[in-house]
Amino acid sequence: MTPGLELAIRPARTSDVKVIRELVDTYAPDRRLLSKATVTLYEDVPEFLVVERAGVPVACGAVHVMWEDLAEVRTVAVAPEFRGQGVGSFLLTALMDRARDLGVKRVFCLTFETDFFASHGFVEIDGTPVDHVVFEQLLQSYDEGVAEFLDLERVKPNTLGNIRMLRIL
Repeated sequence: MTPGLELAIRPARTSDVKVIRELVDTYAPDRRLLSKATVTLYEDVPEFLVVERAGVPVACGAVHVMWEDLAEVRTVAVAPEFRGQGVGSFLLTALMDRARDLGVKRVFCLTFETDFFASHGFVEIDGTPVDHVVFEQLLQSYDEGVAEFLDLERVKPNTLGNIRMLRIL
């Protein structure tokens, strides 16, 4: 992390959704993040962590549990002026700690930022690393992240070019 960059991390609050929305909107036009409805961001507040500098949110990310031993790290975004200063690494470390606290053993992400995630132990995956019974159960989810993890044809137009990566905790 850049010296002198004092950061704090905390669970998100509903009042953070405006900043989360701005961060998503910063990266959605070039498809580095998938845009989400604001109502979905409110619904997902309990999954989010927020990084603050001097009390101002500068990054966000979420851990979404998909199954007993599997979660997705999603909506990881750092304000452009703080990129390259270790903020993303600080956030991802906290998200991995959160996943461990939840009892998750594997964490999935869908990303264009493969070098960043690889530097944190994620590896590219092919296929779906769950057994048939779990696969069938996951098919019942309405969550798009689950569909992305399963590599379903219906989500491919939205995720074209993104890489599916997984980290074992």
